Amino acid sequence: MTRRIKLVVPEEVVVKILARLSLTSITRFISVCKEWKSIINSDYFRDQYESLNTSSSVSWSIMSTRNQTFALEIVGHHGCQRWGLKSSLGSYMHYKSDTPLRKTCVLSCTDGIVLLYTETIEGAPMYHVGNPLLQQWVQIPLPPHLTVFDVVRLQENMFFSDTGLVTKMEKGIVVGYKVVWMLVSWVVSTKLTFMIYSSETGVWKTENVRCNRSMIWSRLKYSVPLNGILHWLSSIGSDIDANYIVSYDFYNGVDDVCRTIPFPDFQEYQQARCFKRTITTSAGFVVYCNIFSDNGGRTIMVWRLISTDDHPKAWQLSWKLNPICKFDADYFPVVMHPLNYEIIYLWSRNKNALMSLNLRTYMYSLRKKLSPEEKVKKSMDGCIMRFSGCKEYMDLIYPIFANAIYGGVHDLYFSQYVLPRWLNPLPHRAS
Repeated sequence: MTRRIKLVVPEEVVVKILARLSLTSITRFISVCKEWKSIINSDYFRDQYESLNTSSSVSWSIMSTRNQTFALEIVGHHGCQRWGLKSSLGSYMHYKSDTPLRKTCVLSCTDGIVLLYTETIEGAPMYHVGNPLLQQWVQIPLPPHLTVFDVVRLQENMFFSDTGLVTKMEKGIVVGYKVVWMLVSWVVSTKLTFMIYSSETGVWKTENVRCNRSMIWSRLKYSVPLNGILHWLSSIGSDIDANYIVSYDFYNGVDDVCRTIPFPDFQEYQQARCFKRTITTSAGFVVYCNIFSDNGGRTIMVWRLISTDDHPKAWQLSWKLNPICKFDADYFPVVMHPLNYEIIYLWSRNKNALMSLNLRTYMYSLRKKLSPEEKVKKSMDGCIMRFSGCKEYMDLIYPIFANAIYGGVHDLYFSQYVLPRWLNPLPHRAS
């Protein structure tokens, strides 16, 4: 009779082995046994992993929102060591439904969590919050006082937005989230109504808030989340372009008043601005960047939001690069690098390429969409950058960004999806 020998691996050895793997591999070991799951979920193991992977990059993507004409993922940055993904993040942006779907849209992304909108063949709307990488999805029920028909009617209202998603973080892990719908009564108003679904309670609630000044609400369709706060573009006076940001803190708000912050170039650079205003996030800040005419040349300026006070000093001018015309190309700003505040991405209309520009060193590189026969080259951080319909997408939004074409409103056209630096399972929804 053969005796079976049970091999006991010391916990210290298990920690050292697992800490050298990618997060994708580590997620598979969670299901091996309870002991390994307990080790991986411990603060000690996380600290060990971080100490060995302090400099490794993470994957991120620029996602198209609502637009069904172009690919879901405009720019994909993947293959980084920390997660070890072989495919771009856009390939994970799907929900396996038992019901046939005619539409899938990314509404918002924050802290590795995604708000996904889908429609059935019959046109019934559905909202899901999930972690695409782990394929964990939860359907968000519609507000109990609204029928499916009511929701469809709201979506047709230009003063309604269903794109809000904010998270509650503890030690770098999402422990809760809120889905936020926003409604105003008219194009000019001081009052806003929020319909808020919380994962911690599992129910919807309605909140009425106000602004200290009348705002023009023509840009509600998209919001920018950061640290539990939503930011919208708005304006005052007769300026067609956005000249204010409206923000509200859904986890630490102490009153029923929204914050209103003027853009830093509202007065000083008003006539020199080349493109309509938009905002993005980078390295933990809301960021505004634009290009300005300057004595026949063009200057790129980047501010980051450091306060929610109603004053231009709420912004800090971080970069001023003059001139950029030496690059011999027609560029317009697209997005800041979500993790590296020194890097901005601009689209070159005459070269049909995305330019990565380091604002500190002035070094730049041009990247074009590759044909199937061309070999993919890795970036300086060892990751792969891919494009899908990028030229067509940029050609579409350029006239809307351009200051010369002042008709029509300006919306945010993309959402940044950045993988977290640690395992981020979807918080359990309250039953």
